[in-house]
Amino acid sequence: MMNLFHEVSQDCSRITTEKYSTSFSSAIKLLHKDLRTPIFNIYGFVRIADEIVDTFHEFNKDELLHEFRKSTYEAIDKGISLNPILQSFQRTVSQFQIERELIDAFLYSMQLDLEKRQYDKLGYEEYIYGSAEVVGLMCLHVFCDGNKSLYENLKPYAKSLGAAFQKVNFLRDLKADYEGLERVYFPGCDFKNFTAADKAAIEADIQKDFDHAYQGILLLPGKARFGVYVAYKYYLSLFKKIKKVPPQNILEYRIRIPDYGKMFILAKAGIRSQLNLL
Repeated sequence: MMNLFHEVSQDCSRITTEKYSTSFSSAIKLLHKDLRTPIFNIYGFVRIADEIVDTFHEFNKDELLHEFRKSTYEAIDKGISLNPILQSFQRTVSQFQIERELIDAFLYSMQLDLEKRQYDKLGYEEYIYGSAEVVGLMCLHVFCDGNKSLYENLKPYAKSLGAAFQKVNFLRDLKADYEGLERVYFPGCDFKNFTAADKAAIEADIQKDFDHAYQGILLLPGKARFGVYVAYKYYLSLFKKIKKVPPQNILEYRIRIPDYGKMFILAKAGIRSQLNLL
């Protein structure tokens, strides 16, 4: 009967992913079937933590995050949790030997969202590492499935991909972060006077992350490569769309890729994969 609880817990993580991110859930479903469940389990965990700090405004967020952190470590230590999201996550942590340092860094960045409103360069890099790069590294543990030398080789690329995704999210969600949550992640930027030079500098940094990450995607095991490539293309397309928006209009609305655009990206990626052009 324990298998039924495992299955229900995994379903909760999968449904959480599907409800919160159609792009990521679509890309995950393109991974080999052996990889889908653990990646859903990781995303479910990080999504709930993110929701605590971003949307649970009617409640004591600091207290909720503290309880979530405590419950996370108890689940990992005991090998069981009655919270389905944490149950599925702790099983993935155990199966793929995900270091606690990665989880520590992630939860620390979530705590920063409750405490900080602006970042200098060092703080920005620290936040990017904890909120995004370590998530890429957690997923990389799954993709490498115990091959430690491959994991060490691909670590820099996985960090670049996570960083690129997060920085694009910052630009996409600028209106909500700046006006709704009073957060400014990009160091040295005044969004009341956001210039073309400011935007170009941020975009150049993101492009560097994308270029580096792509080299690593080509080195991924076959089971993971296509799904990660499609996620990369989704975000690269979003980035290209954001680049076309004038700096004075960046706070006006949330930029997104429509469903038909995602379908086109998937179809084109599929053709490239079949032709061995990834």
